[in-house]
Amino acid sequence: MRRIYIALITLLAAGSAARAQDGATKNMSLQDCMDYAMKHNYSVKNAQLDVLIQNAQNNQTVSIALPQISGKADLNYFIAPQSSFLDASTFDRTIPPGTIVPIAFSLHYAASASVSASQILFDPSVAIALQARTALVDLSKQTGKVTEATVKYNVMKSYYSIIVAKNQLEILKTSMEIVRSMEHEMDVMKQTGVVEQIDVERNSVQVNNLVNDSIKIANLVTLTEQVLKYQMGMDINAPVVLTDNNLDAHIASSTTLLNEEQTYVKVPEYSLTLTGLKLNEYNLKRYKMAALPSLIAVGSFGYNYGENNFGKLFGFSNYKDYSLVGLQLNVPIFSGLKRTNQVKETQYNIEKAKNNIENLKLGLDFQTSQSKTSLRNAIIQYQSQKRNVTLAESVLDLARKKYKAGVGSNQEVTLAQTEQLRAQNSYFSTLIDIINAEADLKKALGQL
Repeated sequence: MRRIYIALITLLAAGSAARAQDGATKNMSLQDCMDYAMKHNYSVKNAQLDVLIQNAQNNQTVSIALPQISGKADLNYFIAPQSSFLDASTFDRTIPPGTIVPIAFSLHYAASASVSASQILFDPSVAIALQARTALVDLSKQTGKVTEATVKYNVMKSYYSIIVAKNQLEILKTSMEIVRSMEHEMDVMKQTGVVEQIDVERNSVQVNNLVNDSIKIANLVTLTEQVLKYQMGMDINAPVVLTDNNLDAHIASSTTLLNEEQTYVKVPEYSLTLTGLKLNEYNLKRYKMAALPSLIAVGSFGYNYGENNFGKLFGFSNYKDYSLVGLQLNVPIFSGLKRTNQVKETQYNIEKAKNNIENLKLGLDFQTSQSKTSLRNAIIQYQSQKRNVTLAESVLDLARKKYKAGVGSNQEVTLAQTEQLRAQNSYFSTLIDIINAEADLKKALGQL
């Protein structure tokens, strides 16, 4: 029995020593953990990068509406210049008609350099894309807000799960010290014949149960701490001390949530669906305006020259310039009903987006109502279980006093001890229920 007890103490001490050796301990409140997660959680980092990516994509869209300028230079050597075939009588009346001769119009070397430019004057698809830029950035930001809310939700639940488990572990350690003290007293009393062997063994069972429960809770604390650090984006071996350990004060403050009303606007998922609807409306506008013509201004300027002698090719004074300006008008006439069906498809998507918004509102109303009910019931159970723990401790204390006075039995003490442990387990279970219901309600209200 003593070896089991020592093993438990060693396990707890080893965990503390390992944390001490890993570096400076950080004292962190729940808000500290959330702030840390917003800077270091990799899902949040990627969501922030998505906003930057969307800004870069928007700049690409803007670039389409700006002048497009390009340069080009060619140097060609015609090993055997291509010939054209002509009727020689066209140039010399002395030659009989029908005399076909090959004539090469190109020289062996040809060089040219040019600059061309174009500018969109009117293109409905580009105009709509420019209008949608803000909505696209908003979509990325709101997606990031959804990610942040999910991370905060998980951090909150893990944080308080650790606090509850540590409180439970402390109570188990206290109970174990008392039972161990009784075990020592019963060993002495057994030597004098005051107690029987069965009483000693019954007490040993209590010690074993407490040791096993303590080891299980200690391992749970270690595991949940690692989960919390992973959610925060922190090294799982970094030593951390959680400072928001006043559960009674926290539960008292959580009751204020019961008076909060659902307004939707704080919920990131709601803003996300509204932006999705707006983008579908831009799409509809784009497809409808696709039937309009587009107008582009074009122009080019360049030089070219030809020569049979390569050395003379770089006599730039011989180059001749050329230039042109013009307009290109593209008029869609018939697309095989493609645009018509694109408009229909987008109209259906808009209807779906509106349905999704209404469905989300219903879902948020349900989640808010359900979470409030769960929180209200959990608080009632918490208050009841807290009284039960106090009563169970009083009953156990009385049973021990009676046993020491010789007017009570060890079985009565064991039963009281069992009832106390059951009351404590129910108490901590209601604490977890409160934490979960509070986190669910905050998420439904958009208050994370």
